[in-house]
Amino acid sequence: MKNIGWRFVPRSELNRAESDILVEENLVNALVRLNPLVAENPNRADEIIYKLRAILISVRGLGLVKANEEFSRWLKNEKTMPFGERGEHVSIKLIDYEKPENNEFIVTTQYSFTPKRNLNRRPDLVLLVNGIPLVIGEAKSPVRPSISWLDGAIQLDEYQKSVPELFVPSVFCFASEGKNYRVGSVKLPIEKWQPWRKTTDTTFEQLEEVKHAVNLMLSPETVLDITKNFTIFSTDQNSQKIKVLCRYQQYEATKQIIKRVIEGRIKKGLIWHFRDLESLY
Repeated sequence: MKNIGWRFVPRSELNRAESDILVEENLVNALVRLNPLVAENPNRADEIIYKLRAILISVRGLGLVKANEEFSRWLKNEKTMPFGERGEHVSIKLIDYEKPENNEFIVTTQYSFTPKRNLNRRPDLVLLVNGIPLVIGEAKSPVRPSISWLDGAIQLDEYQKSVPELFVPSVFCFASEGKNYRVGSVKLPIEKWQPWRKTTDTTFEQLEEVKHAVNLMLSPETVLDITKNFTIFSTDQNSQKIKVLCRYQQYEATKQIIKRVIEGRIKKGLIWHFRDLESLY
């Protein structure tokens, strides 16, 4: 992960209690760094974090997807606070999308979360941006034939049920056993988890396939892009709230369309794919 832009910090060196989801010290530093009106009065960072904590707590009543949707508005810098000179509302930046170098990208392992006594969950890998756990992953052993990425996905599914608070800020989750890589959004049925690659890719050796997927999807640039531009919320046929994460084909096609427009190469075209609503969950 270091070679694609993440700084490894051991769990023990993160300034957080195991009952905390956010690394608040890092988040406060980011709020001061990215918001001039917060820098002017650093106590305002506490007001923002109070709002974020409220969303984390609300998950037990709202449900994970709805709480995740509310938190995502903060992640996309769509929320405001009354910090103006006359109490005017101003936009709050949790993440700098225009200048990614202004953000802090940390990867850590065994991100232990203990919301109450006798309940502890410890995801294998967590990617934090400005102290916020945006990506949560499970990595299983590649040497045991009976273990697959599916075991990691099942474990993450159980975590979402037992400690949903941890997944409120999550953009997506991933699972791998070193041979396959699969990704899904919160509450996505496991059978609908998907790979991540390029449409032009040919066959890889198993370990190379995972390395390729990680380099493509887990780069800081792609994580921020997916956070801001490639996740939406909708309802299914039963009027249940769902989170929709782009497929790699949709991500790639969209990027190519934007590139053509910027370059002035606008022409007719067709994106042909099967639109199975069930598979978009």
